[in-house]
Amino acid sequence: MISRLGRNITLLIFALALAACSSGGFGASVFGPKTPEAVDAPGVDLRADGADNLETGHRLVASGQYELAIRSFNRAAIDRGTVDAEILSGLGTANLGLGRLGQAEKLLRRAVERDPTQPEIWNNLGVVLMESGKNADATQIFRKAFALDNGESVSIRDNLRLALEKSEYSGTSSSNNEEYKLVRRGSADYVIRSGL
Repeated sequence: MISRLGRNITLLIFALALAACSSGGFGASVFGPKTPEAVDAPGVDLRADGADNLETGHRLVASGQYELAIRSFNRAAIDRGTVDAEILSGLGTANLGLGRLGQAEKLLRRAVERDPTQPEIWNNLGVVLMESGKNADATQIFRKAFALDNGESVSIRDNLRLALEKSEYSGTSSSNNEEYKLVRRGSADYVIRSGL
């Protein structure tokens, strides 16, 4: 049994030695001089700017990584030296995704105070109010968002329609299972499922 193990180890060492002696071998690509056909992984540019924490936060919210998004939005606030309406809106959206409705409402109300001209923030506040069961308030907020947006956003229009249906039927409509859409300035819509 020992001789069999010894023989296998000897064969393995011999195979490795032959591989090292062949053209290319171990040294040519790993330890030896670089050849034109040798490919290296790209290095890290330490002078380059890091990723934009605000955009990273929005992407994390879109992928459902709400805790990481909160961290990213907080880093964006540090980078900017201020907490502006977009950061507050992002934090509110992430808290909504975690089911922290009270915190989300506070943050989105602060965002609206800082910048009352953004329909996206009003819309997201309306979603929080709907999730909190404040249908009448949410309907008014969605109307404000719709007016600021001039009716251009399909998501805001759909949210207003759902809020009106829910208010009209006071909870007996099938729209209770509908999904309200959060929107952000730019190219993406967020969808928060109503079963938080």
